[in-house]
Amino acid sequence: MMRILLIEDDETVASVVTNGMAEANHEVTHTIDGQDGLSRAAKGKFDVMIFDRQLPGGVDGAELLRELRAHDVTTPVLFLSGLGALGDWMTGLEAGGDDYIVKPFVFSELLDRVEALHERRTTPEL
Repeated sequence: MMRILLIEDDETVASVVTNGMAEANHEVTHTIDGQDGLSRAAKGKFDVMIFDRQLPGGVDGAELLRELRAHDVTTPVLFLSGLGALGDWMTGLEAGGDDYIVKPFVFSELLDRVEALHERRTTPEL
């Protein structure tokens, strides 16, 4: 079981992710607020985090991640965003993101990528 932090303001997307991850026996903590998400990410012990890029109040998930990385938070982050241009992807990855999926998305792909991020983090190097 993974512990996942989801920062997503679209309730439909959040419901799909939360319910799908629960069916895969993963626990999701969901928040719609970037600052609340930042606080939870800094304090919590999550295996993987999923961030939207566009959050209420003009908050950018990439900026939240830059702040976390500046405080040595190394938890893998996958961006799940409606921003799909190459520059948007690059902004997310350059901020320290580990993967990027554009909405609309297929849940099975999201699950596979999140599980791969977790496995890479927990598998010892040979």
